[in-house]
Amino acid sequence: MHASVRLLRRLSSSSSSRSLRRLPFHPSPLPPPHPFPLPLLRTRTRALLPHLAGRRLSTISWASTPSVRLGECGALGTPAIPEVEKSEGEEEVDSVVARHDTDAFAAVELALDSVVKVFTVSSGPNYFLPWQNKSQRESMGSGFVISGRRIVTNAHVVADHTFVLVRKHGSPTKYKAEVQAVGHECDLALLTVESEEFWEGMNSLDLGDIPFLQEAVAVVGYPQGGDNISVTKGIVSRVEPTQYAHGATQLMAIQIDAAINPGNSGGPAIMGDKVAGVAFQNLSGAENIGYIIPVPIINRFISGVEESGKYSGFCSLGISCQATENIQIRECFGMRPEMTGVLVSRINPLSDAYKVLRKDDILLEFDGVPIANDGTVPFRNRERITFDHLVSMKKPEETSVIKVLRDGKEHELTVTLRPLQPLVPVHQFDKLPSYYIFAGFVFIPLTQPYLHEFGEDWYNTSPRRLCERALRELPKKADQQLVILSQVLMDDINVGYERLAELQVRKVNGVEVENLKHLCSIVEGCTEENLRFDLDDERVIVLKFQNAKLATSRILKRHRIPSAMSSDLSDEQASNGETEASCTN
Repeated sequence: MHASVRLLRRLSSSSSSRSLRRLPFHPSPLPPPHPFPLPLLRTRTRALLPHLAGRRLSTISWASTPSVRLGECGALGTPAIPEVEKSEGEEEVDSVVARHDTDAFAAVELALDSVVKVFTVSSGPNYFLPWQNKSQRESMGSGFVISGRRIVTNAHVVADHTFVLVRKHGSPTKYKAEVQAVGHECDLALLTVESEEFWEGMNSLDLGDIPFLQEAVAVVGYPQGGDNISVTKGIVSRVEPTQYAHGATQLMAIQIDAAINPGNSGGPAIMGDKVAGVAFQNLSGAENIGYIIPVPIINRFISGVEESGKYSGFCSLGISCQATENIQIRECFGMRPEMTGVLVSRINPLSDAYKVLRKDDILLEFDGVPIANDGTVPFRNRERITFDHLVSMKKPEETSVIKVLRDGKEHELTVTLRPLQPLVPVHQFDKLPSYYIFAGFVFIPLTQPYLHEFGEDWYNTSPRRLCERALRELPKKADQQLVILSQVLMDDINVGYERLAELQVRKVNGVEVENLKHLCSIVEGCTEENLRFDLDDERVIVLKFQNAKLATSRILKRHRIPSAMSSDLSDEQASNGETEASCTN
């Protein structure tokens, strides 16, 4: 678990332009005079694939200054070389190379009037000082046009955006774009452009299907190293659920060996005359290991936006499962030799599965598909994939039939699927953080972006107790938050309490805190002389309410803070005041 947490931070931090590394240029070696026969070539290729353990994934938008890009050139007037009769293996290799070259040429022809360069100005919030933003930064990525005058790109290309421009190939003009929808979990976004001039001569690309292993794809985009469009070729290495660096989620992805570099983010991977995926991240420290988002994920994102007008999210069953590969655990839970499945260990109280499943159930089938003891299901031709993929492809509020083994008996149960939010949010893109300041005490809901402010190694440097709760605790009811005292802005009113920062607030005047809005309403509605906060470790803060209220405005002015609460809380307070006024009238 600790290793996966460290990986999560490294993934999230890699989208920053400051963390991008300059990639060395390695000239391609000259081809051998006698190529290997194709079977031997493939065998050696598989043998040379590096191990992925311990490597880092990173998103690939970029903000560096373009430099000279090296390309290939052909010499005219070279003497003719007499043809030599080739062996069967050589002819097969040449045919593969010729097909790859044809695919790349076709990809260029398709991309010239479809792929665009995306320019983004963004400014993320400061979670240590939640009333202000960090300095703005500029980044670049790629995108491509689909039907309906829409542009597909990556979510991390436009995350926390304040301004977005796009430029089509062969044009010096940049056009303003609007973000129609963003799915941070699947790292996809849809852009629209109002200018009619932009759409003149633009063609849309069609979405294809999941490519098979060893099939060739061409990645088109605007990576670092130049300003013009670039095409790189590669083959499909594997298809499986992968950690998405930007959204910290596990969804299907396609690994390819094409050179995907910063700036390629959002560009299409073309196979034949259709899009096979969207480039979105690479593996740091490895040579030519990139990842593309497959078409089923893209279609699921787009259909959700078309049906509801906004991003609807990916469904979750809301359970944690354990493999039953050990024969003793299978015998203990009454599984017959022909049975396979996984053990249900935890259930999210907010999920529909909480109503029908029980701890220690054996999950045998999902929608009629048998689940293996390692949690995988059949996928295509002799491939396997975790059953979570079947769940993620469901639309919100769809139902599924699951077969379980409970107390030695089989049961078929119906469960409704929907997206589930964790107790502690994993990301907070495109929104301002909530905060509430009273008497110099800064209260915020605990989020992982707040923990990320402690640095690259946030799992070890952030407060241990808060980190464990963020990663392990499940919500007990809707709208629940872990409210913490993040810092103390010093004043006479709070002297002696400055060491109580980074602790969770349990109660206010004896009332258990449900979320930040609840804490704010309790404090603002206090009618007693004293105001008491109960924190972790049985720590207590007691204030004279009226004196503390007067001190709040003084502290805000001293620290140049525009408001004692974030806009979402102030709007809530205003609406509650209007409701009370209408009731009294």
